[in-house]
Amino acid sequence: MISRLVSHIPHILFKPAYDLYESYLLDKVKRGRIPKHVAIIMDGNRRWARKLEKPPWYGHLFGSRKLEEILEWCRELNIRTLTVYAFSTENFKRSPEEVNALMNLFKEKFHELIHDERVHKYGIRVNVIGRKELLPEDVREAAEEAERATRKYDNYFLNIAIAYGGRSEIVDVVREIVDDVLAGKISREDIDEDLIKRYLYYPNMPDPDIVIRTGGEVRISNFLLYQIAYSELFFVDVYFPEFRKIDFLRIIREYQKRQRRFGR
Repeated sequence: MISRLVSHIPHILFKPAYDLYESYLLDKVKRGRIPKHVAIIMDGNRRWARKLEKPPWYGHLFGSRKLEEILEWCRELNIRTLTVYAFSTENFKRSPEEVNALMNLFKEKFHELIHDERVHKYGIRVNVIGRKELLPEDVREAAEEAERATRKYDNYFLNIAIAYGGRSEIVDVVREIVDDVLAGKISREDIDEDLIKRYLYYPNMPDPDIVIRTGGEVRISNFLLYQIAYSELFFVDVYFPEFRKIDFLRIIREYQKRQRRFGR
């Protein structure tokens, strides 16, 4: 079931009234069914920067700061797994200047995660999913260092999809399964949905309950194609740096109203 949420609420002149509405929503959400896994396509950073007559890197920088906020929102609601689409395999086709700026930002943010007190205080495990071999060596090393530094944690999970494509993931799964069949490690009869999940970039990751796309586009863009078969989809019109806690809470509240039938 697909829902398009237009992120417009009446203009609130006084911040206390806005805070009151946010508190009301938060209380409502906490009383309902909390999703275990939320996935986000973080779209609109470049268009937001363009609107402000800034270069693309400016939008990506503020997008990374917004992700830090969302991590706090998830922890407040005890949403244990957050998966974000940071950079697709197709994004390598962008201008070298933008790609280089993004890679430098990724490296910086991975190093920040390693030393972030909140990551260690709350036990957040970082997983990087995608074709990491396509990343510059220094970025790949920073990503792997963040994974090693948080490997022992299992309270919360932050999955960052970089150099990722849903079709590429399925292709890589097929190749590995074929190799293992030919090597005699598994038989053709062993292949089922559960086995395929064991070969994904993040083996046995729980499927997302919710997929959110910001930026006004209504498509999945090659994100977690195998995992989101029964996810609830939400599309919002705001650019990612403008995504607010109220927007997030409204989506969770709408999710709680739905009956998830899983094809039944």
